Amino acid sequence: MTRQKFAGSAVAVVAALMMLTGCGSDGGGSDGGGEKKLPETATGSLENIANEVGCKPDMQTDADTIRQAICKNTDGKFNGKFVLATFATDRGQREWLNGAKDYGGYYLVGRKWVAVGEQKTVTALRGRLGGTMEEGSDHMNGGH
Repeated sequence: MTRQKFAGSAVAVVAALMMLTGCGSDGGGSDGGGEKKLPETATGSLENIANEVGCKPDMQTDADTIRQAICKNTDGKFNGKFVLATFATDRGQREWLNGAKDYGGYYLVGRKWVAVGEQKTVTALRGRLGGTMEEGSDHMNGGH
C-alpha cells in the first residue's frame, strides 16, 4: 500500500510538471561544456532547500512521508519552474523516483530530496544544490 501511495505521488508530480513546462523541452541541450566544481549536496527541510535557490515553495503535498511543492525561480541564472519533494526515508525517495522516472523528466537527487524539471533548470539547480542528475525514460523525454 505504501508503494502505491508513492507511485501515485510520483504520477501527480510528473503530471503537474508536464503542465507547468508545456510537456517538453526547447531542445536547446548544451550544458556549457566545462566542468564546474559542484557545491556540497544540500540538506534540510523543503523550505531550507527552496530558500537555497531563491524559491518560495507553493506547497502541494504535506504528508508524513512526502512533502512536495512547485517552485518558480526567475533570478536570471536559471529561469524555470520545478517540483521540489522531500521524503521521510531514503527508501521512500527511491520508490518514488523509480515510479516517476517511467514518465520521463530530469531529476536532481539529494539525500531525501528531489528536484524535477526541464533539463536546463535541473542542471542549473545542481550548481547551487549539488546532488546527482538522473534522467527518466528516454521515450518520454525526447519528442514532446
